[in-house]
Amino acid sequence: MAQTQTPTPAPTLRISGAVRTVVDEDTERDGDLLVRDGFVVGADGDGTDGEDRDGDGTDWDGTVETLDATDAVVTPGLINAHHHLLQSAFRTLPGTRGVPMATWLPTMAAAYADAGIDASLLAASAAAGVAEGLLNGVTTVADHHLNWPLEASVDDLTAVARATADAAARLGGRLVFVRGSARDAATDAAESAEAIVRALVPGAVGGVRADGMLQVAVGPAGVHSDSRETFEALGEIAARHGLRRRTQANEQVDTAIALERYGRRPIDLLDEWGWLGPDVTVAHLCDVTPDEIARLAAAGVTATHAPGCDLPMGWGISPVAALREAGAPVGLGTSGGGSNDAGHLLADARLAMQVAPLVGPPLSARAVLGMATAGGARGLGRPELGHLRPGAAADLCVWDIGGVADAGVADPVAGLLWASPGRRPRHVVVAGRVVVRDYALVNADERELVAAVRARVGR
Repeated sequence: MAQTQTPTPAPTLRISGAVRTVVDEDTERDGDLLVRDGFVVGADGDGTDGEDRDGDGTDWDGTVETLDATDAVVTPGLINAHHHLLQSAFRTLPGTRGVPMATWLPTMAAAYADAGIDASLLAASAAAGVAEGLLNGVTTVADHHLNWPLEASVDDLTAVARATADAAARLGGRLVFVRGSARDAATDAAESAEAIVRALVPGAVGGVRADGMLQVAVGPAGVHSDSRETFEALGEIAARHGLRRRTQANEQVDTAIALERYGRRPIDLLDEWGWLGPDVTVAHLCDVTPDEIARLAAAGVTATHAPGCDLPMGWGISPVAALREAGAPVGLGTSGGGSNDAGHLLADARLAMQVAPLVGPPLSARAVLGMATAGGARGLGRPELGHLRPGAAADLCVWDIGGVADAGVADPVAGLLWASPGRRPRHVVVAGRVVVRDYALVNADERELVAAVRARVGR
């Protein structure tokens, strides 16, 4: 049975004193930003300040909590469009660095088996991963959950999904829970996906709960691990409930296995199996040809770039500029702690800029910031996220630019990505609620989250 949601009303906020507010990839403005009932309602100078918007006899003056953005840049909240929250409890494991995928997978699987995947493990690892994201400006995380308890009941699998959702809710972050599969039987994957939808988002349009804080999607790991039957079974669940579909493709290992097993490349198989369409997002895409890029764009597929995973795993660099030029929207993801030990999306945005010229033209800071915000939102089918135009969900970050790391920076927006690789936001707001204030979590103690992971995995 779904949890009853009884949220307290979001406060009215004025984000005041920013050097610059990034509204979207093409628009920036000065002046205060106004938030009410969890949504952006306007800014100074656009005719909204001080108005009685709803006829209730109140205006902004005297009813507003002011959030200090002095000497800071305000951006939309970042969207981590591809993550594996389970791996937050399994970072830097011996035998997982500088090794082939064929070695990496069983090493990670052995660590999972030793810990025992269950709801308690996900409660700890997901809380740590979501908290890390919030502290680094990630207001929405898409968790592609691929590893499940062995020989478990549907109720056990649903409990894992619920534990992840509860962890995000407790911290105040938005979650997209992707019922993933990796060599799961098609019937088992479909049965549990149906149960997870009914448990977490019953009756929700497009798999998105009415308050927008929780979304369910489906996604096989890739053609290297999942059969046509699994892709089709999860596709049927997606069609029945209007869910988004997500998968991974064209890392070098994915291409090699597809060629060996099927004599076809992954994009050919995804097309044949009905998994190229505007509701599909594909992560990685390192080893893609110009023809495949054109096919993805023509089908309306969105992509997710994950350089912080792809480079250390030796998978290559996705040709992001070519994908964008062809018309394929591109988001940004960190992938999991087993391959990218940090869930710091802004750091990976910087990495994306640094490596882009190795496979094509350079990417500007604003373009990559757009990937980390609106690009990810496109892939989730969430037009209310990833920007700060009036009517947007009030997810935003206040980034301090007054420190020595920003000394001499001529362009404060570009400086967010180029300067200070470990930059963290001063404040973070999700759905109009402050969840990080003065660099600290509002709804949890970091030390307690760390202690819970250590106690659960024995490290």
